[in-house]
Amino acid sequence: MGRHYIMRLLFVEQAVPQAVVSSWNDQKYVKEHLECLDSLSALHLWSETSLPGGLPGWTLSPTFRANLRIALLGGGQPWSVYSALEKDKHVRDANFLDQYALERWECVLHFMVGCHSKEGISADAVRILLHAGLMKMEEAEGSSPLITTEGFQFLLMDTASQVWYFVLQYLGTIQSRGLDLVECLTFLFQLSFLTLGRDYSTEGMSESLLLFLQHLREFGLVYQRKRRSGRFYPTRLAINLASGLKNARLNTADAGYIVVETNYRVYAYTCSQLQVALLALFCEMMYRFPNLVVGVITRESVRQALRSGITAQQIINFLHMHAHPIARRKDPVVPPTILDQLRLWELERDRFTFTGGVLYSQFISQSDFQMLRNYASDLGVLIWDNPSKRVMVVSRNGHDDVKRFWKRHRQDH
Repeated sequence: MGRHYIMRLLFVEQAVPQAVVSSWNDQKYVKEHLECLDSLSALHLWSETSLPGGLPGWTLSPTFRANLRIALLGGGQPWSVYSALEKDKHVRDANFLDQYALERWECVLHFMVGCHSKEGISADAVRILLHAGLMKMEEAEGSSPLITTEGFQFLLMDTASQVWYFVLQYLGTIQSRGLDLVECLTFLFQLSFLTLGRDYSTEGMSESLLLFLQHLREFGLVYQRKRRSGRFYPTRLAINLASGLKNARLNTADAGYIVVETNYRVYAYTCSQLQVALLALFCEMMYRFPNLVVGVITRESVRQALRSGITAQQIINFLHMHAHPIARRKDPVVPPTILDQLRLWELERDRFTFTGGVLYSQFISQSDFQMLRNYASDLGVLIWDNPSKRVMVVSRNGHDDVKRFWKRHRQDH
């Protein structure tokens, strides 16, 4: 619908009344029409303006209109990636590129769950995971990074959202690498217009852009047979990156595969090492067969996950998201006993609440203690007090106010 509006306004120089734009759709699509108006306004593709007579109207952004005309009418400079290439002796089809992208991306996910693959990932990719807060370093020297609660939430996303989030975090560090942010962003959006299964030239790329290409290669967004190869193939991850297509999957093995029983046993019908590693984050693995893995949810396995920053609700969401189709026929999908126990195990860690404060003690008289205690209580900064021992604790934020009040009181008396 938005594309329809844009194309009808593209060659209209003056503003168009909003009533005219509304008339382009049937009344039964009013909801979609309003959502479209909000989206186009949020993207600043058009803006609201006033027509002669006070009528409200819409006008396209001049910059957007000019550039879209160039793109549609064949103007502007041709992209260097379209330079002529000889026929590739090692041509790659869409199936190969999908498999390659899946393997490269799963290397990153394997590392996050602690199941290091043979190929592994570079130190640069590890730095991005740490920068994004998806993993954290333990205090012990020489220890490996551990997944955080944000990292586990990241694993619950669909692949397209994962890649988009990861690339955004990478772009946040790009200037510290000496790369041009605008150049890299432009190239990323150009990738979304390329064709899956076709090779493109690297001729004319700057050194910084070639380095950026190697990083995309590691993440599975592009394929290059050799580092110095003069051609590259975009994968589905790169082509769908800027399109918002969340339903375009690299594999068909993403259907639900988990069955949870009331005896805390978990049956996972999968051959994927990554999916097994995800379960091992909060399950004690017992048996492994060619297409079936059996684990059990124990207090210790859940506490270990909680210590790593994973929450009980995230575990519950994971079990719901990946539930086997047979399990989905039941209501609830996960037995209530399991849900309640997971939350209870989490509450075991929340028996104490730690609050930073400042201790006041050694009062000469009970009246001084009572006076200062009442003042702190009125301010709302009193955390704890013991009148019999003339001891009280105030919050750190309120310490300065209470201290000034006490000094004034002592000077006056």
